[in-house]
Amino acid sequence: MAGEQLPLSGITVVAIEQAVAAPFTTSRLADAGARVIKIERPEGDFARGYDDVAGGLSSYFVWLNRGKESLTLDLTKPEGKARLAELLTGADVLVQNLKPGALDRLGFDHERLSREFPRLITLSISGYGESGPMASRKAYDLLIQAESGLCSVTGGPESPARVGISIVDIATGATAYAAILEALIRRSVTDKGAHISVSMFDVMADWLTVPLLNHEGGRSPKRIGLAHPSIAPYGVFATGDGKQILISVQSDREWRNLARVFLGDEALGTDPRFATNVARVSNRAGTDAVVAAAFAARTGEEALADIQAADVAFASVNNMEGLSRHPHLRRITVETPAGPVSYPAPAPVFAGEERRYGAVPALDKEDL
Repeated sequence: MAGEQLPLSGITVVAIEQAVAAPFTTSRLADAGARVIKIERPEGDFARGYDDVAGGLSSYFVWLNRGKESLTLDLTKPEGKARLAELLTGADVLVQNLKPGALDRLGFDHERLSREFPRLITLSISGYGESGPMASRKAYDLLIQAESGLCSVTGGPESPARVGISIVDIATGATAYAAILEALIRRSVTDKGAHISVSMFDVMADWLTVPLLNHEGGRSPKRIGLAHPSIAPYGVFATGDGKQILISVQSDREWRNLARVFLGDEALGTDPRFATNVARVSNRAGTDAVVAAAFAARTGEEALADIQAADVAFASVNNMEGLSRHPHLRRITVETPAGPVSYPAPAPVFAGEERRYGAVPALDKEDL
């Protein structure tokens, strides 16, 4: 509601950040009311130059830097380091995704930060963490997609593929955001800060628990495109007039509904070849063939009506044009140095509140 204090009002965040993962974290802190001071190198966050599709500005930068202040510092110079120390005196959170060890080399190691700023919550994002055999290796989103094995379970049978968005960066940023909130809650009780390390590799390894356990259980997952490796039928089917519809049958009860209402053969619901999910996955080709025939015999409009009548979950296979005009798409508009830009709203909706989002900053020219 207008005039209400946001949850993180009064919290100050210093962000020595670039690219995607750390800016995702701090954009969410800014949305929640924190003051975020974004420290940029004299030439600016290199994400400013990723593309120019948002009114001449970078789509990544416009998305992930709303509501922040830009401050240009050369942290290799004494005056830049002194200014950073001054900022940390009044800060609650420091977020950084410099190269591993870079902050230490600048004179802001963990011991100094803990000694001089005992209430400060420090969160460091890296590719492989602060220790271990690969800790010093450079890492970017697609590199971690490959190294973690995510690409091996993404794409079709022919070859592995990149997930179509910066999923590692986004997942890491969301994980870091949650960790900072935990640390702020604990500090409110203990009055003590924290030093948190989040590695991109660890985040993806955690998210890949299910395919890893399947592999270690003797069922290494295979790439099957727009289908589910352990549920059937769960995939895309074409109607007689060419519409692509993805359906998901999550239980044996839903399969029996599908057989009776959509497939037109109630006996398929209890047929031993299809009666359980384990049987349907083992006989995926037969399962999909039965369902595909039912879709092919209908127009898109008929299929959508009948699949809803069967109470089975479904989706249209959309592209970005479909998302752009989707009836469920909520948008926000943020101010930028190039004018207002509209894009999808953050997912959380707080009842009775109308969130307002800050402007995207131009590159500051203080250059200390």
